[in-house]
Amino acid sequence: MTSLDLIEAAALRLAGRVRRTPLLNAPLLDEIAGRRVFVKAECLQWTGSFKYRGGWSAVSALPEEARARGVIAYSSGNHAQGVALAARQHGAPCVILMPADAPSVKIANTKAYGAEVVLYDRLTEDRDAIGDRLAAARGLTLIKPYDDAQVIAGQGTVGLEIAEQAAEAGIAAAEVVTCCGGGGLTSGIALALEAKAPHLRVRPTEPEGFDDVARSLASGQRERNARAAGSLCDAILTPSPGELTFPVLKRLCGPGLVVSDEEALRAMVLAFTHLRIVVEPGGAVALAACLFRKDLPERVICTASGGNVDAGIFADAVQRFGS
Repeated sequence: MTSLDLIEAAALRLAGRVRRTPLLNAPLLDEIAGRRVFVKAECLQWTGSFKYRGGWSAVSALPEEARARGVIAYSSGNHAQGVALAARQHGAPCVILMPADAPSVKIANTKAYGAEVVLYDRLTEDRDAIGDRLAAARGLTLIKPYDDAQVIAGQGTVGLEIAEQAAEAGIAAAEVVTCCGGGGLTSGIALALEAKAPHLRVRPTEPEGFDDVARSLASGQRERNARAAGSLCDAILTPSPGELTFPVLKRLCGPGLVVSDEEALRAMVLAFTHLRIVVEPGGAVALAACLFRKDLPERVICTASGGNVDAGIFADAVQRFGS
C-alpha cells in the first residue's frame, strides 16, 4: 500500500530525473473563471506528462534481475511513454500494449523511446489477457498504469511539489482539482497533501460518460463505465477506479467533477492563449472544471496533466474556440 514514506522514497529516487514543474497563473484566466486559478503544468514534464514520475519510480524500484528481464505496460500513450523512457534509461527491455486508436503521436513517441509496441482493439480484445500472456512468455514485470504502489508513489511527488509551491505562493486554503482516470495521480496527490498540506482538498475531474470515479465516490463502491471509448479524453478513459486507489479517493477526496469534451477543448485553447502551454484533452479536464464550474471556492489549483495531443485535434480546437 502506498504511504507518505513510499512517496518520499520515490522523490529521492526521482531527484535529478524529473522536472519540478511550475505552478502557473494568468490574470485573464482568473477573470474567465471568476476565481484564482493556479495550474500545475505537468504537461512540461519529461515525455509530456506526469506519467514519467510513476514510470521511473516503478522501474527504479525493481530488483536488478527483474529489470534485466524487462517490463511490460499497457496504456493509451502517456503511461506508455513514461515507462518506455524509464526502461530505456535503465537499460531494460520494454513492451507496451496500446489501443490501436490511440493518438498517433503517442504511438510514435513510445516507439521512439525504444519500446516494442503491440497494438490491440480496445473494443474487442482483452488487454489484461494479452499482457498476462506476453509477461508469462518472456518473464516481464507488469507495471500497471495506476494500480501499482510504486506508480502511485511516483505520482504522489506531484503532491509534494504542490504543497511546497502553495506555501511559496501564500495559498492558505484551496481545492486541488485533478485530471482523473484510474486514480493514480489523484490518490498520490491526496496522500501527499494529507501529510504536507491538509488545508488543500483534492477533487477528481473526468469526462462526461466516463465518470466512474465521481459515481463511485457518490455510491461508496467501485462503479464501472458502460463504454470503453467515445471521448477525446483518451488519456483518462478507464473502466473503473483502481483497487488500490479507490480506498484513498474515498477517504480523502471531495465529490467528483465532470466536464464535456467541448469544455476540455475550450480549456486547451485558453491554456495555450493565456499560459502558452499545450495540453491534451484529458490533461485539460481539471482546468475546464476550474474555468466553467461555479461550485468551487475562490482559489483552486489544478493539474494540467499531459500535453501529448495530436496536431489535428489541437488545430481544430484552436479554429473552433480561438479568438
